[in-house]
Amino acid sequence: MSNIIDKVVVITGASSGIGESTAKLLAEQGAKVVLGARRSNRIDAVVQQISTTGGKAIGFATDVTKRVEVEALIQGAVDSFGRVDVLLNNAGIMPIAPIEALKVDEWDRQIDVNIKGLLYGVAAALPHMQKQKSGHIINIASVFGIKMFAPGGDCLLRHQGGCARVDGRTADGTALPKYPLHDDLTWRGCHRTAGEQFGRSDQEEFAGVHENGHPGQHYRESDRLRNRAAGRSGSR
Repeated sequence: MSNIIDKVVVITGASSGIGESTAKLLAEQGAKVVLGARRSNRIDAVVQQISTTGGKAIGFATDVTKRVEVEALIQGAVDSFGRVDVLLNNAGIMPIAPIEALKVDEWDRQIDVNIKGLLYGVAAALPHMQKQKSGHIINIASVFGIKMFAPGGDCLLRHQGGCARVDGRTADGTALPKYPLHDDLTWRGCHRTAGEQFGRSDQEEFAGVHENGHPGQHYRESDRLRNRAAGRSGSR
């Protein structure tokens, strides 16, 4: 895929799962990938794996709930490669519990990671994209944003439904019409990844409902994200 070669792609939540797989696939296709995640040891390992196979990758310890760290991630991409062509807002968590459990700390954490973390990425990357007059922002959203599952009433889904619609498009379907910039949403199913993707509160209740963790699933999702990053259309 020639139109991804040398594009600078920043990926949050890149230490495992879809983020890691996408980074490796894009690097194989010639992109320069900039990886961010909280676990610096995992990010370093992924960067090493990509570099060993001839790819170009750098990594930064990044907690997306901290705006200064997200800004440092984007600035690191610019300092190292001169620009930011694509931002993939992939970091996200999904604790799940009946709403009457009143796990307010989990609600706060979801908002901080899934909504504010995404917006911090947009705020950090957009000025660079406007300056260079090109760019592409891809936001990963849970399929729960369009198909609800709520045994006993669940706050997660209400939140995910809102988060999934963080979208820069205008009413006529265009994005940032003053510039040749694009933003997209792509829906993903459920994947078990390291860390707190599923949270730790009620995993047993959710485990039997829906899980697409079979071999190759991450790479099929990565293929779709690669096409988005390269400017090709995909399912929305």
